[in-house]
Order: sequence, then structure tokens, then C-alpha cells
Amino acid sequence: MQALPYATQLLARLGAEVVKVEPPAGESGRSSTPFMVDPEGRHVGATFVRNNLNKRTMSIDLKKPEGRDLVLRLAPKFDVIAENSKSGAMKKLGLGYDDFAAVHPACIYLSVSGFGNTVDTPYASWPAYATIVEAMSGIYEMKRVGDEPPRVIPVGALGDIGAALYATIGVLAALRHRDRTGRGQYVDIAMFDAMAAMTDVVTNLWSMGQRDGGPGLVIVASFKANDGWFVLQVGREAHFARLADLIGHPEWTTDARFATREGWVAHQEDVIRPAIESWAAGYTRFEACQLLSDAGLAAGPCLKAPEVIADEHLRARNMLFALDRSDDVEEPIIIPGNPVKLSDVPEVPDERVPWLGEHTDATLRTELGLDDAEIGRLRAAGVIR
Repeated sequence: MQALPYATQLLARLGAEVVKVEPPAGESGRSSTPFMVDPEGRHVGATFVRNNLNKRTMSIDLKKPEGRDLVLRLAPKFDVIAENSKSGAMKKLGLGYDDFAAVHPACIYLSVSGFGNTVDTPYASWPAYATIVEAMSGIYEMKRVGDEPPRVIPVGALGDIGAALYATIGVLAALRHRDRTGRGQYVDIAMFDAMAAMTDVVTNLWSMGQRDGGPGLVIVASFKANDGWFVLQVGREAHFARLADLIGHPEWTTDARFATREGWVAHQEDVIRPAIESWAAGYTRFEACQLLSDAGLAAGPCLKAPEVIADEHLRARNMLFALDRSDDVEEPIIIPGNPVKLSDVPEVPDERVPWLGEHTDATLRTELGLDDAEIGRLRAAGVIR
């Protein structure tokens, strides 16, 4: 619903021409909430809206033999074929890698699924969303406090976007490999693998003896200013000395309690936090972070959604795209922009998401040369929409 759409949106923003193939009822992201309404009164959900800019879309019923054959006929016109179904689902439809390679040997075939397609795994039959693989990565349990339940979705769709980034890397690497060898190949991305890589602290720190789930021997926590919270990280002795001087406690540098990093952690709550928050009470989050930054310390304010949308850095970096709505709501939908900035490739303005089946006819005419009569026959047979 989100992993592959995010990856292909990123590729589109980098210059790829992307054609999305959806079932007659539309892909599941269209039915997510909240939603806007398209010109024909159909729901266009938030998950779809933020992951399908700059694409064309076709509506084809892959469960019909003619629909399957239509996609295989289209395949040689494209460099990459990508799918985001449960492990093995596309193979059952006759649209696995071998099926495409038979008609397009040089194709790059990308699969993004919960648990992969190319290696036997006990989870092969399991469906997955981001939350599932995030939980299985160990990060929820690592960060759980006391008897409270795990906090689900702590950072948005990390499991989806993490998998999407590895998928993008895999496609670009496979294309470079094809440039050298002329051969296509299968790029197989498991969301669980991606999460194990992104939450590397779980396995790495545990294997090195740190079993409490904490950040280690560093000060890394949120602290309160007079208008909200900010985060500060101090991990080196020189930085600790700068912090002590800034907040008015230079004596800490000779205090035996703080002679080691273990002491910083042991006394973070009873000594260090009260001192930092007493100092920060005279400043806003931004003022405190500016002073900390001026002292060479890494700190940042905890922002709320309206503050993120209004942030000058994000606006300067073209990181916020306002999508005009297609319904009666005046306020636009805000979608993150492209974080990949290339000095010799100008950014192309984002285009709105496509309506269901919007480019079916045009793509079939352009890529396969079908005429109106054949397109009409396919539509009447329920193969396309």
C-alpha cells in the first residue's frame, strides 16, 4: 500500500516515467482515511495521495487472462517492472519474474513484500504492513518502558519507507549492472530485512552487552523549555564541559560524580535534568537550541505539525508540496517533497496524483498501438477500466 508507491514516486521525482497498474476497484491506498474526493466522487485516501505524485495509472484486471497478457505485452516497453504483493502472489497470477523475463530478458523486476520471495522463510505466507515488521525488528520491545504496552507506529511508516529506500537502491544498482552486462535481474526486498537493517541498534547493542534498551553512555533526552520540549545529545567529554559552562555549572567538570560517562547517565534525572530545565526555563525551545548550537552542542526543538509546515528550512529546501484538493475543501494537502537534491538535475514540479484508470486508454494507444475498437472491446470485457 505504501512501500512500492513511495519508491516509485521517488524514482519519478528523479526523472523516471512511472506507469501504475491498479485493479478495477483501485489499489488499497485509495480507500485509506482521511481522504479527498476525486472529480467523479470517488475517495482518494491519504496513503495514496502522498505516495503517487508524478505517475500515470492504468486499471487492468490481472486475474483475467487477457489482463495478464496485456501487462506482459507492455513489459518490453519498460526498463523496470515492480510489484508490492504478498510473497508468491504474483507468481500465482503468472506474473512472476520468470514470466516477465521470458518476454523481456533485460528487465529489472522488483518485488517488495513483507518477507521476500527468493528464500524460504517461515513467514512466507504472512501478510504484512509496516507495523508488523517494525514490531518483529525488536525496536518496539527495546523501547518499551516497564509494563506499558509497546508504542505502535512511533515514527510513521518506517517499515514502508525504509523498504522503499532499499528498493530504490536495488533498482538503481541493477540498472547500472545491466549497463555493464546487458542482463536484467530480480531485485527482492523484504520489509522485515529492511527494518532489521534500519533498527541495527537492537541486535548490535544487545550483542555488545547493552541489555537495558537505553541509548548507552550518553545524554540523549528531551528537556523542557518555557514553550515546549527540545532534544539534546551529549556524548563526548568536551561536549559535557561545554554544557556545564553554558548552563552555569562549570563545577561539574571537576565533580567526581561526572568523571565518567556512567556518572552522566546515573545522575541524568536527579542532577542534570533539573539543572538543564532550570536554565531552559528562561528561553523558548528555539532560543535554547540556538544557544546550545552556538556552544557546539547538538539540539533541536520538538515541533508540532503546524510548525513543521511553516518551517523556513523545509520551505527553502522545497520539501513541502501543496496539493490542491479536487473537492470542496479549500486548504491544500501537504506532502513531503524530494529529499534527494542533485546539482545537475533540476527539480521538476510535482504533478497531482492520477485518478483511477485515467491513463489506461492513452497508454495502450501509445505503447501498444491499440485502436479505439480494441480498447472498447477490452473495456466491455472487464479487462480494463
